[in-house]
Amino acid sequence: RQIFPQARKVLLTAYADTEAAISAINKVGLDYYLMKPWDPPEENFYPVLDGLLDDWKTNVQLPFEGIRVVGALWSPASHEAKDFLARHSIPYQWLDIERDSAARRLLEASAVEAEKLPVLFFADGSYLVQPGLPELASKAGLRVRAENPFYDVVIIGGGPAGLSAAVYASADGLKVLLIERRTPGGQAGNSPKIENYLGFPSGISGSDLTRRAITQAKRFGTEVVTTQEVRQIRSEGNTKIVTLSDGTQVSSKIVLIATGAWFRTLELPGIEKWNGAGVYYGTAHTEAANFQDQDVIVIGGANSAAQAILFLARYARSVTVVHRSQAPTWSRYLDVDIRANEKVHLLFSTELVEIHGQEKISSVTLRDKHSGASQELPASAVFVFIGQRPQSDFVADLVQCTPGGHIRTGLTLMEDGKRPSGWPLDRDPLLLETSVPGIFAAGDVRNGTKHGVAAATGDGNAAVSQFWQYLSTI
Repeated sequence: RQIFPQARKVLLTAYADTEAAISAINKVGLDYYLMKPWDPPEENFYPVLDGLLDDWKTNVQLPFEGIRVVGALWSPASHEAKDFLARHSIPYQWLDIERDSAARRLLEASAVEAEKLPVLFFADGSYLVQPGLPELASKAGLRVRAENPFYDVVIIGGGPAGLSAAVYASADGLKVLLIERRTPGGQAGNSPKIENYLGFPSGISGSDLTRRAITQAKRFGTEVVTTQEVRQIRSEGNTKIVTLSDGTQVSSKIVLIATGAWFRTLELPGIEKWNGAGVYYGTAHTEAANFQDQDVIVIGGANSAAQAILFLARYARSVTVVHRSQAPTWSRYLDVDIRANEKVHLLFSTELVEIHGQEKISSVTLRDKHSGASQELPASAVFVFIGQRPQSDFVADLVQCTPGGHIRTGLTLMEDGKRPSGWPLDRDPLLLETSVPGIFAAGDVRNGTKHGVAAATGDGNAAVSQFWQYLSTI
């Protein structure tokens, strides 16, 4: 571990020695353990090593021949490009114009002005200057337009719920289109490590889990379109028509809304200056290495914040945690690790009131909610995890939602035993069905769901069985 900390670690153990495996997971960060005997190796040995090698290839620093991103750490557009590539598991090399002479040489050789950042250089010698995400996605080989006009199922949102539904629906033989407006994975895709997901005793990063799910969905035939936002859905009889941000339309028998929820943003004077340029929402894994031996702030007290805290502590000199409440709500196993980490400092009943700096963040002012006393702390970045807002605005005039924006489904649509107003069918709405027959909702965007990766993937799986129930009635 001292020579190569990122090496993958696998333990071969007898069935009776599972305690040794658990101990190794806790003490050395074991990635996997294999049981004796491993026959046949085609089933019990090679697939494990193949998976670990895939993970390694995603993160290893080899002599680079891929995309080079020349940008500035304090450029929101540079952050957006990096985050987009990272979340799509597209290898790239980051070159900071302020630190890397190679970055300046590339700009000089291409005659691009240093103010026009980011600039992305490709292996074929071409480059893009300040590209939009659709242009970048197309150049990187991602699909940005649907191939067909009609599908059995259109899934909107590529988080755990959408990906789960895509896998199971495609495996069942349905023709599936998954539309993601930015990058797959949702909030889970931002998580440096998910430790409470079934089947991964040593944990798995959100990006790795997302990559595996996309690979699985595509293997079964799901078509994935990225950088397209759904503007409108309308229902014409048994056909659902989905209008995309580029003006194109696709039709389907069924629509699943799995857009999830996204992090709420800070409401401070002048915060727009820092968003993506020192203040980051749910992207600790993308930016953490840029703050090696610096002081950072994390705002929030749920599991997403806790996972970011532990990941940032690998790089930062100090991680100060600011939370408005008197105690965090993160899981106990995370609490134990956080309180044992000497780099982490916890400030409860405290709020952020001001960010200071010129071109870069230099410090923040915090205020104790009880005493009113303020203190200024040095800080180079602020990572924000302050709750979630369901992404349902685009269907607010079509399906019934709660005042908070969560989509009502199933029993939550029934009032005094009566079906929702305008319901046309002689049956009650299915468990995950919205107030419009054939339009379903799953995951964090749905009213009444339990938040978390496992709950979202369960929703996605359950939705598919209800697709078949719906299809049998039309």
